[in-house]
Amino acid sequence: MKRILFAALALISLSAGAQTADEVIQKYSAAIGGAEAYTKVNNAVMKGTLSTQGMDLPFSLIVINGRAMRTDVDVMGKQIVSAYKDGKGWKVNPYAGAETKTEVTGSELIDYKTQSSLLNPLMTYAKDGNTVELKGSVSVEGINCFEIDLHFKADGKVTKYFISQSDYTLIKSSSNKTIQGEEMEVETFYSDFKDINGLKFAMDRVQKINGQVFQEVKLTTVDLNTTIDEKIFDNP
Repeated sequence: MKRILFAALALISLSAGAQTADEVIQKYSAAIGGAEAYTKVNNAVMKGTLSTQGMDLPFSLIVINGRAMRTDVDVMGKQIVSAYKDGKGWKVNPYAGAETKTEVTGSELIDYKTQSSLLNPLMTYAKDGNTVELKGSVSVEGINCFEIDLHFKADGKVTKYFISQSDYTLIKSSSNKTIQGEEMEVETFYSDFKDINGLKFAMDRVQKINGQVFQEVKLTTVDLNTTIDEKIFDNP
């Protein structure tokens, strides 16, 4: 009888945990404008500055929601470009031996696809066939947060999201990525949220690699539903 009772309690505990994760995600979604509102945005053009290694570089991110994305960074007159459209990705980085367009595959392509959506992957995890796990509470730079781990079905990777327990905004995300042949922890910290047509965008994003600040992106403008030439995403 005790075994049956303990088994039942374990099932209840697991069920409650799953429901709690969904509740946190729903509150996070509502806090930034709601998933439905984001799906109604056709495209977005974001511009700002990327700061790294003492340099402030012009930066832009162009997204056709759910279909395509392109980032451009101007480094001393040369362009570093990452692009994705309808399942295919490519990049140009003259500072990393990629002078011409190079095809992107594997986990990097999955990252590109994720960036092509204005919706955080937490908001679409069930539809995408992924799973989430509420790990509990953790303090991030003095802010009490819920930690939710998102397990990607496509490559088995895990991204950790830390959501404020007070206002349900996203404070940090982290994942392990392979950089120059080595696996490293990449953390992104989000702040300076700005309301754009009822949707909240983090205008400041600081990225750390293995605990050290690598770069910071500060957005100055976010334009929604503008005119975009889709040819900029193509890899002929």
